[in-house]
Amino acid sequence: MHSSTKPAGQTGKAQGSQASARNWLAAALAALIAGCATPPPPKPAPVPEPAPVPQPMPVAQIPVAPPLPGQVSEAKTAREYRLDAATHLYQKNRSRIYSGKMPPLLYAVGVLQVDIDGRGMVTDIRWMRAPTQAPEVMADIERSVRSASPYPAPVKLGRVTYTDTWLWHKSGRFQLDSLTEGQM
Repeated sequence: MHSSTKPAGQTGKAQGSQASARNWLAAALAALIAGCATPPPPKPAPVPEPAPVPQPMPVAQIPVAPPLPGQVSEAKTAREYRLDAATHLYQKNRSRIYSGKMPPLLYAVGVLQVDIDGRGMVTDIRWMRAPTQAPEVMADIERSVRSASPYPAPVKLGRVTYTDTWLWHKSGRFQLDSLTEGQM
């Protein structure tokens, strides 16, 4: 009898290779389908916070104190300021101003230079011609100049050095050359 059966070893092999081909085909099909599927949308990238705008470095400024309450001088030169300072000194020393023309012979004559800061305060005084024969007059003039602070603030000049001549009578009264009524 002739049988059409294949040997047992061959049947298992053919079936095994068919199963393996099916498995391979299924895996390839799964990979193909997976490749065609739309991937989930990517997560939005976090929006970075804007970088802080660098602020300009503050410029160091020297503080300028405002003028003290009182008068302000609009003088543009030390010579113009000298008139403002003399008027101020006259107002502070009304009872000590010599009225009228000064006599030809004065007790003392002194030339004083005065430094005034932007607020009208006296910062320094210097004798250019000191009446050394009358030290009490020198002390009185220095005291009068310092006690008259604050002077009109020299707002257009910032600070000023002015010079004036003191004409001193033996009575203790005086005139300043910038406002003098002259001599006899």
